[in-house]
Amino acid sequence: MSKVKVKKHSTFIDMTAMSDVTVLLLTFFMLTSTFVNKEPIQVTTPASISETKIPEVNLLTVLVDPSGKLFMSMTNQEELISTLKKVGEDYQITFTNSQLASFKKLASFGVPIRSMATFLDLSSEQQDKEMTNKENPRIGIPNLDGEVKDNRGVVSSDNEFKRWISYATQENKELMIAIKSDKTADYPIVKKVIEDLRDLRKNRYLLITSLRTASN
Repeated sequence: MSKVKVKKHSTFIDMTAMSDVTVLLLTFFMLTSTFVNKEPIQVTTPASISETKIPEVNLLTVLVDPSGKLFMSMTNQEELISTLKKVGEDYQITFTNSQLASFKKLASFGVPIRSMATFLDLSSEQQDKEMTNKENPRIGIPNLDGEVKDNRGVVSSDNEFKRWISYATQENKELMIAIKSDKTADYPIVKKVIEDLRDLRKNRYLLITSLRTASN
């Protein structure tokens, strides 16, 4: 008796359609994703039940690290450059085109204006190293009150934080201010930031927090 031969079927599976779907999904997520800006220091925000969404445009963020040092970021790069120039003019500091280009690349900044030019001349790797060094006394935007004499011999307040806020809000009347503080930062430090805003009549601002969960 002859053996019955079973017809073999091809095991080839056409993956063209699956590949098309994968590419479409990847493209969708790339176009709709919002990338988080790199911050110079790690901040753990306090928890709250608020679910108000932070705006993605016309936003100035004040970052307060655990030691109380201040950093800032702005969503509009052109306004950021214009603000830098105006703050520099108060101290008779002019920035080169390469320094302005370097500043424009920063996701956030926190350097005294008199040290800014030197900082901007560093490579991006060196800048990151400077900003992440917790013991570095040359980082953080000064917000101390008191009269000092600038390069023109003019006696004025040396609260650079107020200057940044004042010029930034002059550039954009619709600018919203948000405060992102580490939950371990001392209350008087955050209170001083709020008082500085109040002195400038900036009484509307957002407090960035993390969403409270059952374990918080």
